[in-house]
Amino acid sequence: MEGQQGQESQATLAVAQAHFEKGEYAEAEALYSAYIRQCACAASVGPGLGSKCSPEGLATAYNNRGQIKYLRVDFNEAMDDYTSAIEVQPSFEVPYYNRGLILYRLGYFDEALEDFKKVLDLNPGFQDATLSLKQTILDKEEKQRRNSEQNY
Repeated sequence: MEGQQGQESQATLAVAQAHFEKGEYAEAEALYSAYIRQCACAASVGPGLGSKCSPEGLATAYNNRGQIKYLRVDFNEAMDDYTSAIEVQPSFEVPYYNRGLILYRLGYFDEALEDFKKVLDLNPGFQDATLSLKQTILDKEEKQRRNSEQNY
């Protein structure tokens, strides 16, 4: 029974991934949510059953569901999912990057800088994070310059 539940969870995640890659976001979101629920239920039953959900799989489900919410411009819910992905697998750099992009878009430059720096700590070759970090620094400096001009 335990092995069968694990196979069902992995199948749910695989089908969600396939829908996500095809741009079928409503289907993917529903399946990612089902996978996340399956993992939560298994974890509440006990440690033996909870093993059917790998941290990598759960973090990917949260991250990709966050991406779908991001595309809907539902930034707060997307950030919640990215944060959940980070909590499940702190070494997964992608949700830090994704959350950093939202923080940047919302003008929270200091928080965005922290996320982009964390991405580069985990993966120094992450080029998009390097570019985003540089742009965030420039925009933060520009905002500070404008604010200081307004105060005079």
